[in-house]
Amino acid sequence: MNTITTRDGVQIFYKDWGRGQPIVFSHGWPLSADDWDAQMLFFLNHGYRVIAHDRRGHGRSSQTGEGHDMDHYADDLAAVVAHLDLKDAIHVGHSTGGGEVVRYLARHGESRAVKAALLCAVAPLMMKTEANPGGLPKAVFDDLQAQLAANRSKFYRDLPEGPFYGYNRPGVKPVEAVIANWWRQGMMGGAKAHYDGIVAFSQTDFSEDLKTISIPVLVMHSEDDQIVPYADAGPLSAKLLRNGTLKTYQGFPHGMPTTQAETINADLLAFLKA
Repeated sequence: MNTITTRDGVQIFYKDWGRGQPIVFSHGWPLSADDWDAQMLFFLNHGYRVIAHDRRGHGRSSQTGEGHDMDHYADDLAAVVAHLDLKDAIHVGHSTGGGEVVRYLARHGESRAVKAALLCAVAPLMMKTEANPGGLPKAVFDDLQAQLAANRSKFYRDLPEGPFYGYNRPGVKPVEAVIANWWRQGMMGGAKAHYDGIVAFSQTDFSEDLKTISIPVLVMHSEDDQIVPYADAGPLSAKLLRNGTLKTYQGFPHGMPTTQAETINADLLAFLKA
């Protein structure tokens, strides 16, 4: 397997296919690089080099008990980029991966990057605070941790069966293979990483990070996102970015890169070629 070892001794697994301008994909919680299959194959066939890694504690990377925070996630991404000596890279992040991309660009600079896309990203801040009154109460995320600790396998069936892919919406037929693949990816990772990751994606404030980013960024978010509510996420991120463009979808779920891959891929490609 392709792996690198970080400064703190964690092995990070990555995929690296094709040649051409590199696109680096950062996945959502609690999944793996496999969640980008539809995008990696599409962009590979359009002449791009596609790279995706498993976040520490997720997928095939080390199930370390430490470092499950956005700074470490960003540093691990930077290590992959440096190891592969990527230049003129395009970074695409979904959900927690969107936060990872934002923190990476703010923390490590834009010298190796030319564009980015944030899909249903957790930025600027998910949790409700005095400064973020539109966020979700901390109790929501405490409950996620409680469900994970009680029965992670059941929790990882319930979430994709319901709000993640919008299968709880009237007239939307669940696809068992999609649900099973979500469960498979989640169970590949470590419970400690996923437990701590809930704090990382919900309590990290990316507001100042977003303000520092100057490269063009496409913010893609659906108004029907039941995991990262639209009003307190996509529009706010686009406003904070220096060169941000908001693309709003109607009726798409949080997991739209999977369920609406044809539309998402086409819109991403148009942005990359613009």
